[in-house]
Order: sequence, then structure tokens, then C-alpha cells
Amino acid sequence: MRKDITIPVVENVYVAVMQEWNEDFNENTWYAYLINDNKDKIETAIVVSNANGVIDGEQRKTSMMRHAYQEVPGNSAVKIEMMDKTVLQLHNKFMVTYFKDNVMYEKDYIFIAGSITEDEVVELPVIEKKGILSK
Repeated sequence: MRKDITIPVVENVYVAVMQEWNEDFNENTWYAYLINDNKDKIETAIVVSNANGVIDGEQRKTSMMRHAYQEVPGNSAVKIEMMDKTVLQLHNKFMVTYFKDNVMYEKDYIFIAGSITEDEVVELPVIEKKGILSK
């Protein structure tokens, strides 16, 4: 029976983080984005994020955040959330589920603790700005 279940492969959908100027804090702040680099839209996209790891020898875990998007058009991106400086020291996980052509897709995107730094930036698809891409 398990052999009859097909799990579709997620293609051209990413989670990326990039810095943007934050007027409230008067500094550049990291933000997470969901990128749809397909020509077709994705629908009913749900992103569940959390972070965990060790800071100063103490185990830390953030709350689970849930974000829903009715539709993410093709070749576009939507902002997921702001990432506080303290969570950059943790493993950040984004669980993404969405529908495309009435087929459900699911994938986890993980940013390892300490990997979100200005030294790791690359050119992001669709957004055409520099950031860090999790595939």
C-alpha cells in the first residue's frame, strides 16, 4: 500500500531570508519570504515556523508561528515574518504546505543556527535582491 502513495517533489518554491530597513528599529532587520518561482500560482499555502537550539548553554525553543496565504501568484514572493536577532542563533525551521493544480505539496526548509549572516547572501530568484536561500 505504501508503494501506491506518490509524494510529489517540490520544485521552484523556496524560503529565503533577506535584510530590509526597519523604520521602527532604525536598522536592517532579517525577514523571511516564501518564493514561488513557478509560472503557475500556488494556493492555500500554509507556513509553520519555529526555532530551537542552545543559547549560552541553555536549551531554547520559540513559539510556533502559523501563516496562511490564499494564493501566491507565479513568479512572486510573500513576506512571512520578521526574524529577531536572537532567533538567528537557533535552528530556524519553516514547514511549507500548499496546493498546485489540486495536488498537495509539502517541504521543510531549515536554516542552521548561525547560517543567517551577511557573509552567506546570494542573489534571490524573483525578488532580485540579495539574501539567503533555503532549497
